[in-house]
Amino acid sequence: MSADPALGAFFEMLAAERNAAANTLSAYKRDLDDLSAFLKRGLAEASSGDLRRYLGFLADNDLSPRTQARRLSACKQFYRFLVEDGRRSDDPTAALDAPKLGRPLPKLLSEAEMTALINVCTALDGAEGARLLAMIELLYATGLRVSELVRMPVSVVMRDQPFLTVKGKGGKERLVPLNGPARGALNAYLTLRPEFMKGMPGSPFLFPSRGKEGHLTRQRFGQLLKEIALKANIDPARVSPHVLRHAFATHLLDHGADLRSLQKMLGHADISTTQIYTHVQQDRLKSLVEAHHPLAKSTSRKRDIAVKK
Repeated sequence: MSADPALGAFFEMLAAERNAAANTLSAYKRDLDDLSAFLKRGLAEASSGDLRRYLGFLADNDLSPRTQARRLSACKQFYRFLVEDGRRSDDPTAALDAPKLGRPLPKLLSEAEMTALINVCTALDGAEGARLLAMIELLYATGLRVSELVRMPVSVVMRDQPFLTVKGKGGKERLVPLNGPARGALNAYLTLRPEFMKGMPGSPFLFPSRGKEGHLTRQRFGQLLKEIALKANIDPARVSPHVLRHAFATHLLDHGADLRSLQKMLGHADISTTQIYTHVQQDRLKSLVEAHHPLAKSTSRKRDIAVKK
């Protein structure tokens, strides 16, 4: 992936030892290529001062704290590898601090909005509508990552079972439950799946495509979702495959699921990642109380009176 021997060895380690996905490798490459372009020389010889100047350059160019933190994380991973591999004796990122990040809360769709999306798909005719309904029902029922959804083998869903075996990040497998509506939408789609395979050899993918990847891409699925959002009178900017994953998690917690179970279903390695949804709940409850509780309204009126006085 790189003409730089140190970078090449780093990418080989990520692929072989950590089983990093292609998207992960591409993200690391973009971030480290950006650092290389800034330094105008090989990365292996960079000093802490070089990297501080790079972080200053990112901040001066108004990159978000999250983007700065991601690029610093890529640097830390790379230089830690160089030390462990004996290519450097010191880690120039050891004393560098990541920028402080606010806690971004996931975009949300209400249960009523999810029902509206599903109803629009249900009203569509033909194979296209059946496929889109199956994909939305699957995401909302399981919380799959979109990459897991579009690459899912058809063999996983051919058996009538209450669980799916999903291969997630790092090749780790997990079981996710499959509810009745999702199974029904899948069965309806499977009868029409041959419509997407005309003139093609047998495809291993649940959602085949004639494109070079062999399956419907996540970008195309995202476009289709936004078209459905318009028909459901929902702002398309609020709708994406990842938002459906958030809807699954948030609505499940609303109905009493525990964090550990949710962590397993989402495939999070660390429960701290899952805990973001408890903050979503707290913010929603706070807004609900402020908007509807009579004492909150009374407090607001008292403040208005005080201001007038």
